[in-house]
Amino acid sequence: MSKDTVRQPDDLSGIYVAGHIKIHDPKTGEVFVNKRNAIHYENISSAIAYMLANKGQNYIYAMRFGNGGTSVDPTGVITYLPTNTTGQSSNLYNATYSKVVDDTAAANLNPSQNYIQVRHIPGQVYTDILVTCLLDYGEPASQSAFDNSQTLTDMFTFDELGLVGRSTDGTTDTLVGSTFTSSTGPLLTHVVFHPVQKSLNRLIQIDYTVRIQTLTNLSAIG
Repeated sequence: MSKDTVRQPDDLSGIYVAGHIKIHDPKTGEVFVNKRNAIHYENISSAIAYMLANKGQNYIYAMRFGNGGTSVDPTGVITYLPTNTTGQSSNLYNATYSKVVDDTAAANLNPSQNYIQVRHIPGQVYTDILVTCLLDYGEPASQSAFDNSQTLTDMFTFDELGLVGRSTDGTTDTLVGSTFTSSTGPLLTHVVFHPVQKSLNRLIQIDYTVRIQTLTNLSAIG
């Protein structure tokens, strides 16, 4: 073989990433949303590369919530907007709230309820990242008292959410009054669903699974 001959790689299986969310009340057992989500492949490929290179950035840091993913006409018909998974600066349509889910971060005030787990079964070709986020009774601070909103445009009537990577410049999501400012952390996933109101009288927990696996012997989640 000539020394200039380029040898093709033997392993052409590749990597596949899939996600699934379950939004429920952990006290009553009521399930509000149970569906697959969309992956932002450009941003998540960058995040995986930075993590494998031990560069300490773009890893899953926060869960961001918004209320701009749907519209409801006067007859109650819901129109779902497409997920935002193109462009490095992608964001939710209208982000209104966020919680840190990185349980090693000082900004995570309750790591026992908001945390990330890595789950792997020996011999399997996939590994799951399980992100758990709890919106407790008292949060967000300015939420409505009861889940009886008629307009579905309430700031904390969520119809979209996504996982967000840690920003490289130190910015974080902030909510001051009714003004929400997003960090520069990359949007890694996005999901749009029917509106779910967060109010003082209900708990909402999100179990968000991201599965990383090879393109051979794919295993479904959810």
